[in-house]
Amino acid sequence: QLVAYEVKRMRAEEGNKQKILRHIKELAEKLYKNENPYPAVTMHKVQKPTEGCHLRLHQKPFPRLDEGTVQWIMDQATAKLQTAPPAVKAEKKCMVPSGPPIAAILERNGNALANSARRLEVVRNCISYVFENKMLEAKKLFPAVLRAMKGRAARHCLTQELNLHVQQNRAVLDHQQFDFVIRMMNCCLQDCTAMDEHGIAAALLPLVTAFCRKLSPGITQFAYSCVQEHV
Repeated sequence: QLVAYEVKRMRAEEGNKQKILRHIKELAEKLYKNENPYPAVTMHKVQKPTEGCHLRLHQKPFPRLDEGTVQWIMDQATAKLQTAPPAVKAEKKCMVPSGPPIAAILERNGNALANSARRLEVVRNCISYVFENKMLEAKKLFPAVLRAMKGRAARHCLTQELNLHVQQNRAVLDHQQFDFVIRMMNCCLQDCTAMDEHGIAAALLPLVTAFCRKLSPGITQFAYSCVQEHV
């Protein structure tokens, strides 16, 4: 529906952040209502007895429950449940026109996609140089890699590339390699938002317990010891 009806509106909004945000908010509300058609049912909380309450004097005995009354209440609740409307909203089917050709949208995003691909290539090359011990080349690309970490695609690319090296049993690093990997991980986590918590940050968890360096015979330092301060 967005592609079909809203393209003109989206183009008109370009450059006006407030209008774009309002549009996003409207969309978010629609999506939320679609996922949550019925308001949440409030649950009654039963308070737990306090510690040491059984030691108190003048304790009232718990009243005897009347079996008939309890059964009546349960029957009432069961009857209500049987007459309740179904929890799933009936799906309304509708035809949506195809809208403008996709080529028109892709042309506009072409440059952004090319830039994104270049950034990912830089991240991949830098990581390859680090693991091939070509430190001079890695150093040249490093500032560009740290800048690229602002984008989620680059952060995702970092986790994928590092994972490949772990699978190839290349997790034990020398001091310089370890330093480079740690700086990339720290920068990646620095730019993570709450949305990345179960994606990027979760993907880094197994990696920070794999990458390590030998400090001296019998003493190994793992990557997590250098990145664990991040929220």
